[in-house]
Amino acid sequence: MRAKILLTAMALAGGAVIAVAQTNHTGHGDGMDHSAHGKDRPATAGVLSEPGQGAFAALSEVVQVLESDPETDWANVDLSGLRAHLVDMDRLVSDAIVSETDLPDGISAIATGDAATIATLRRMVPAHTAQLARDDRWTVQATQTDDGVELRVTSDDPSVAARIRGLGFFGLMASQDHHRAHHLLMARGRDAHGH
Repeated sequence: MRAKILLTAMALAGGAVIAVAQTNHTGHGDGMDHSAHGKDRPATAGVLSEPGQGAFAALSEVVQVLESDPETDWANVDLSGLRAHLVDMDRLVSDAIVSETDLPDGISAIATGDAATIATLRRMVPAHTAQLARDDRWTVQATQTDDGVELRVTSDDPSVAARIRGLGFFGLMASQDHHRAHHLLMARGRDAHGH
């Protein structure tokens, strides 16, 4: 009995030590001091690497670029607008309900969701369609529906049509890597493509 009590006491004490160690931030090793993050990284000269889904990381990276640029016009900076766009990006990826239909030459994707998601889709899909249309290997069309948006992407080239079907709605929305430049333009207060 005495051995059971001793083992129970040791287990409880060990658990308390682990709990304290997990919540005590003073024991952080090298690289774990939150106040030191980023101090050893060189400022990026207008080049972003965060495409957007990590909203806080994207905002932080944009702030670094703006602060390192002596030409930043702080009167026009619009980080709230960029934040709203990043929220839209998250909502599109996380909350959109998409039904894809394979076509012989591509796909038709019907996207819908709750009222906030539908509003996001109506802002983002047509704007991104303009970016997708810059690729002349496919034809892109976005049509507003009663409860969302239809994205139709097709190509006469069977290998491109296969690529379209492989990308699907979300891959197409993430393609044409313009996001970093677009985010920086938005942060600088320029309406990069209206969403």
